Amino acid sequence: MKDIANNLMSGVMELKPGGSEALEKLLAKAKEDGKQLRIKLGIDPTSNDLHLGHMVCIQKLKQFQEAGHLPVLLIGGYTAQVGDPSGRNEMRPSLSAEDVAGYAKTYLEQVSRVLDLGKVEVVNNADWFDKYTMTDMVKLASKVTVNQMIAKDAFGKRLEEGNPLYAHEILYPLLQGQDSVEIKADIELGGTDQLFNLMVGRDLQKANGQNPQLCMCMPLLIGLDGTKKMSKTSGNFIALNDSAKEMFGKSMSIPDELILDYFTLATRSSPDEVEAIKSRLDSGENPRQIKDELAQAIVTIYYSETEAKQESENFSKQFAKKEIPDDIPEYKLNGSNKLIDVMLAAGLCETKGEAKRLVQGGGVKLDGVKLTDPQAELNASPGAVLQAGKRKFVKLA
Repeated sequence: MKDIANNLMSGVMELKPGGSEALEKLLAKAKEDGKQLRIKLGIDPTSNDLHLGHMVCIQKLKQFQEAGHLPVLLIGGYTAQVGDPSGRNEMRPSLSAEDVAGYAKTYLEQVSRVLDLGKVEVVNNADWFDKYTMTDMVKLASKVTVNQMIAKDAFGKRLEEGNPLYAHEILYPLLQGQDSVEIKADIELGGTDQLFNLMVGRDLQKANGQNPQLCMCMPLLIGLDGTKKMSKTSGNFIALNDSAKEMFGKSMSIPDELILDYFTLATRSSPDEVEAIKSRLDSGENPRQIKDELAQAIVTIYYSETEAKQESENFSKQFAKKEIPDDIPEYKLNGSNKLIDVMLAAGLCETKGEAKRLVQGGGVKLDGVKLTDPQAELNASPGAVLQAGKRKFVKLA
């Protein structure tokens, strides 16, 4: 049981309360009782597309599924209309029921590429919250204090800065917590920004005479820029709906320092496999080869091993053998590493205006991956090739 617990703890940022020992005990008790643990993950459908950052918790849910436990995928048909303020310093816009229903359908289609939905309990919290009366909501609100809600980091920060905190936002953690009561969750998964909400679920379960859930928090996946969490807003994401070619090329563009994080959070690599990759990097092996393996692992999950190998070959042929000359000049990054500044300093353009037009026209690539923001900071591996147009190249040092 200890080995199973250790494997399930791979990549986990924190598990409260009790850490891995609490998980081991819960797994042992479930085996003794001959029952499946109910592993909750709530998703508020707020757009059409998922990206690898969303899939960190889905991959963990898959691990629990493979260990014989029951994933309970909770679609926030009601809470998505309210707006989750977790980790945010401003109010998130609410959505219509029609928008949420449409987004939920696309979410499930994409999640099915990882999870066997035939072995998943899919529920929608609109099924119970739509039946709540004002009396029910007041009774729910009586289970916590305003002091507890204001203790939430995002709420406290907004109040300190004099920014508005709307009353309905304070209700959101209560709604998410009540979901755990409704489905009798044993463990709830979430990002590190969700810990407060997950712990509210424990409080409400206790108040309802249930065994309180364990709260398992996963790290937020850093995006392709190497600095901000992966999001569509930042433009640093790998979408599940990207083609196999796009997915492979974007994966090859991640900064070297994120290789281990991506193997841990975005692939199905075991802790021993990740440790072996760390040893290879520490020994001085070229990160480019290891990133190729990473890109193949990611494409294999969402497409197939055959397509992953094919994209690896295509990438090598296109960008290592055909398009890039052998005798390209080298440019040492220093000072400003903004794309537009590097292009000008490296002689890839004559003016910033020309640089901007090239980028916006799709004519600038880093190791074969199109760059779209002329003001973005370059996070490039040593030896990465920056290309402008069809004939201008520099090797970055």
